[in-house]
Amino acid sequence: MSIDNEIMQEFLVEAGELYEQLNDQFVQLESSPDDADLVNAIFRAYHTIKGGAGFMKLTPMVEVCHRAEDAINLVRQGEKQVDPQLVDVMFQVLDALEVMFDDVRAGNELSEADPGLIQQLDALLGKGDKPSQETAAEAPQQPPTVTPEAPSQPEAVSEVDSEFDQMLAAVDTGTAASSGDLITDDEFENLMDELHGKGKGPGSSVPADTPKTDPDLITDDEFEKMMDDLHGKGKGPGSNEVKAAPKSDPDLITDDEFEKMMDEMHGKGKGPGSAAPVKEETPAEVIEHPASKQEPQKKPAAAKTAVPQAESTVRVDTARLDNIMNLVGELVLVRNRLSMLKYTTDNTNMTDAISTLELVTSELQSSVMKTRMQPIKKVFSRFPRQIRDLARKLNKEINLELIGEETDLDKSLVEALADPLIHLVRNSADHGIESPQDRFEAGKPRTGTVTLSAQQEGDQILITVQDDGKGMDHKVFRRKAVEKGMMSEDAAMAMTNKEAYNLIFAPGFSTKDEISDVSGRGVGMDVVKTRITELNGTVEIDSSLGEGSVISIYLPLTLAILPTLMVNLGRYQYALPLTNVLEAFNMEPDRINVVDGQEVIRVRERPLPLFYMQPWLVRDHMFDGPVESQKVIVVQMGNQKFCLVVDSIVGQEEIVIKPLGTMLTEVNGFSGATITSDGSIALILDVPGLMGTYAANSSVY
Repeated sequence: MSIDNEIMQEFLVEAGELYEQLNDQFVQLESSPDDADLVNAIFRAYHTIKGGAGFMKLTPMVEVCHRAEDAINLVRQGEKQVDPQLVDVMFQVLDALEVMFDDVRAGNELSEADPGLIQQLDALLGKGDKPSQETAAEAPQQPPTVTPEAPSQPEAVSEVDSEFDQMLAAVDTGTAASSGDLITDDEFENLMDELHGKGKGPGSSVPADTPKTDPDLITDDEFEKMMDDLHGKGKGPGSNEVKAAPKSDPDLITDDEFEKMMDEMHGKGKGPGSAAPVKEETPAEVIEHPASKQEPQKKPAAAKTAVPQAESTVRVDTARLDNIMNLVGELVLVRNRLSMLKYTTDNTNMTDAISTLELVTSELQSSVMKTRMQPIKKVFSRFPRQIRDLARKLNKEINLELIGEETDLDKSLVEALADPLIHLVRNSADHGIESPQDRFEAGKPRTGTVTLSAQQEGDQILITVQDDGKGMDHKVFRRKAVEKGMMSEDAAMAMTNKEAYNLIFAPGFSTKDEISDVSGRGVGMDVVKTRITELNGTVEIDSSLGEGSVISIYLPLTLAILPTLMVNLGRYQYALPLTNVLEAFNMEPDRINVVDGQEVIRVRERPLPLFYMQPWLVRDHMFDGPVESQKVIVVQMGNQKFCLVVDSIVGQEEIVIKPLGTMLTEVNGFSGATITSDGSIALILDVPGLMGTYAANSSVY
C-alpha cells in the first residue's frame, strides 16, 4: 500500500506531540506512581502511536509500542508497580521511537527494533506475558453470571446493562456471525440463560403455567418477582400488568423499536435482535431491557448534539508563513517611506490615508508575527527528563521548576534555543547543585532546585536558569583568568564581581579541575554566548556564594523585523540593533582621557573604552579628533560596555533584514542590509563582529 505523504506528515506531527507528552508524563509518573489517570493517558498515547504506525506499516515501531503498551497495561491492572527500572526502560523506548521518527522523516526504511530493548521489555512483562487491552478485547470471553441485586442498590441495573451489552457484543462477533447476523429463538434463549441463569431469563421458552415440577423452571410469581428486582416494581416485561402491552405504556417498546435500537447500537442489520423471529408465547415478545428503555428517552437529546463542529485550527506550512512574513516586511518598508512623505505634503486626505495605512500595517504585522509564535514549552518540556537522568547519573537529588511555559516566542528562536539551554541546565546540575550530603551539612534541604523561567519584558523575552546550589566564588574566577593569561592581575582585580562571573563565557574557561562526561571541559558556555549573540540577544550571569547562581538571557520577540537605531557616518546611513544599545549622549571632549594607549570616556564616573566608527567604515576619511556635534552611543556586548562615536543619530526604526548575498558573506561587521524610510540602502551593523575586526587594531587618532 502506498502511503500518501500528507497522511504520513499528519502521523509524524501527532506522534511527535504524543512523544513530547510521554517524556513529561513519565517524569510525573515516577513521583506519582498511583495516579491512575496518568497511567491511562500513557497507555492511550502508546496505543495511538501503535495504531498509526500499524496503518503506515512501520512494523518495528509497532513492535516496540505494543510491548510498551502491554507493560503499562500491567500497571493499570495493578499487576506491576511503577519503579525507576520501569521508567528507565520506558525512556529507552522513547529514545528508540525518536530515532525511528527521524528515519521516517528522512525517508529511510526502519530497521528492526533493538533486540536488547525488546529483551528488557519482555523482562518487564515476565513469563506470563499479559495481552494488551486491545488484544484481550478481541478474544472471545465467557460472560459471568449475574445475580440481581435488591432494588435499593442503584448499581444493579447499570451492572446488568453493561453485562447485557457485553453479551450482545459476544453474540455480534461470535454466534451471530455464523448465521448471517441473525439469531434464532434458541440462541436468544441461550443468551438470556448466560445473563440470568439457566431457565431464569425473560426470554425463557417455558410457558407461564408450567407446574413447578422441574427444579430448572420457575413459576409466574417467581418470574415476576425477578423482573421486579431487575427492572423495578411493575416495570419488567414479565409484569402481571402487561401480557401483550399496548404502546400506550411509554416504558415498553415493540419489536420494531427494539430492532431499530439494535441497528443504532451495532449497525444496520448487524444487531442480535435484527429480523430475529420471537415466539408469541414467550415473555420475550415485548422486550424491555434497561438499555432499550434509556435509548428512546435519550435519542432526541443525542440528535441535538450531533451537529458537526467546524475545526478551530488549521496547520500551515512554515514556508508559507515565512513568505507571508517577508511580504509584510516589504509592506513595513513601504509604510516607513510613506511616513516620511506624510510630513512633506499639505494634502490632508493623503495624510489621513497614510496614517490609516500605518495603523493597519502595524496591526497586520503584529498578527502575522503571532502566527509564527510558539510557546516556549516546546523547549522546556524536554528538561524534566534531562534533570531526572542527570540526577540519577550524578547521584544527586534535583527538582526542576518550570515557570512561564506559555510565554510565546518566534518559532525560529524556539528551535535555536534548545542547545544553549541544554548547556546551561547541565552546568547548573553538575557545577551548581551539591550532593545531598553536602547540602545537608550546609543546612540546606537534601533536594536541590533548578528553576527555568520565561517572561516577556517589553519587546524582549527574558529567560533565566537559576539554581539554589553552592554558587560561585568571584576570587576563583579572577585567579583562573590570571593563570590562563587572559588578563593581568591588576585588570582582574579591577573587574566587578558580576564581570568576573561572566568570564565563564570565555572560550576554554572552566573552574572545575575534574573533567566529567557532563561538564568541566571548558566548552559549551562560550557556545551559549556565541549562539545567543547570533540571535541578537545578550546573556549574563550573577551568583552568590553558598546561595546559588542566575543566568539571564535577553532575546528579541522575533528575528524577522528588527528594531534599530539609525545613525549617520559621513553621507552613509547604518542600522545599529537596539538590543545592543544602552544609551546615547552628546560628545564632550573634556570627558575623554587616555589609559594604556586607549581613549576612554567617563560615563557616570566609570571609564569606558571609546571607538570612532568613521575611520573603520568610511573610506578615505580624515580623522580630525572628537567634535562636539558628534554623538556617543553606549553599547553592551555580553558583559562588556564601550562607547561608539557616530556623526549623528537619525532615530529609531523597525527594519526588515535582507541578506547581503554570497559575494559579501565574508565581510565582517555586518549582519545584513535594509531599505530605509527614504528609500536608500543601509547596512546593519554586527556589533560583536565589528569589535572583533576593528577594535583590536584601533589606536589613538
